[in-house]
Amino acid sequence: MKKKAMALTMAAILAAASLMAGCGQTAGEETTAQTQAAEESVNETENAASEANGETQQAAADGQTYTIGISQFAEHGSLDNCKEGFLEGLKEAGIEEGVNLTVLFDNAQADTSTAGIISDNYVSQGVDMICAIATPSAMSAYNSCLDTDIPVIFTAVSDPVGAGLAAEDGTPEGNITGTADTLPVAAQLEMIREVLPDAKTIGILYTTSEANSISTIETYKELAGEYGFEIVDTGINTLADVELAAADIVTKVDCISNLTDNTVVQGLQTVLAKANEAGIPVFGSEVEQVKNGCLASEGIDYVALGRQTGAMAAKVLKGEAKASDLNFEKCEGANLYINTQVAEELNITFPEGYAEDAMEVFDEITVE
Repeated sequence: MKKKAMALTMAAILAAASLMAGCGQTAGEETTAQTQAAEESVNETENAASEANGETQQAAADGQTYTIGISQFAEHGSLDNCKEGFLEGLKEAGIEEGVNLTVLFDNAQADTSTAGIISDNYVSQGVDMICAIATPSAMSAYNSCLDTDIPVIFTAVSDPVGAGLAAEDGTPEGNITGTADTLPVAAQLEMIREVLPDAKTIGILYTTSEANSISTIETYKELAGEYGFEIVDTGINTLADVELAAADIVTKVDCISNLTDNTVVQGLQTVLAKANEAGIPVFGSEVEQVKNGCLASEGIDYVALGRQTGAMAAKVLKGEAKASDLNFEKCEGANLYINTQVAEELNITFPEGYAEDAMEVFDEITVE
């Protein structure tokens, strides 16, 4: 039986209220502003969709055409890479934007209510599929499509089971499937132990309303003892909470391990600034975070994850499979990424062979 994923939690609602107050506006004024901004974005998408759809239909007049709505929860490197890989995966399967594919794209800017508006709009336009990037967007798309025949393909969802999108055996909870970016926690802990042989405590910041972050922290705590670590975690509600939480946690730990938590990733530069002041390293969870100033990471390739998702989506669009019949997939393996400039600034020496074993070595910090 289908059931609604709890996309709008009380924590998210309180988080939104907190952010509104921090911006110096009343909750009502800010909510109205957010709603108007979301509606304006929707209108722009509808106009663009009309123009793009006409061009696509003309380009593929003799064949099947498709329209996909891509709902991305936040703007940061790993999710951007997912989108890039998703379109690559579709193209490799013969479904290409501007040829036989119209793409509608919206970014919720880390706002759960906006994610719901976006997916509702896609449903009203009768898209052939919604691609939801990150857990909150996936949950919103799932809810929007419950009483429709529109399939949802998600990506960058760390815990589809915990998010209510799949059963324990991996089978879909409806017409929805996709790929999970489950972090290789054991590999990350092993790397941290090798790089910091004397470290005892690892700090983790997370958003209390993100199911994927909560489940990942549980995994960290389950495995930490095997590597001689204690996990110190601090929850936040909004982006505005990051600075205070980061300033506090750096006084309690030997290092920080950053998740793929959407809100915390948006505030990564704030976390890095506080950690640098305290002279402790921050380990990332994927390549973009290492580019942007984290010391190292054992992470997955998000372009590859998106490509894997695109291949699944193509099967559904072509009628080769139903989303409801496809178990979600994981991106297997972990890649080592290191940043030598960060190591030099923190006076840390990587173990012998790290540079040779790394998938990529960065000798500078790139802040987008």
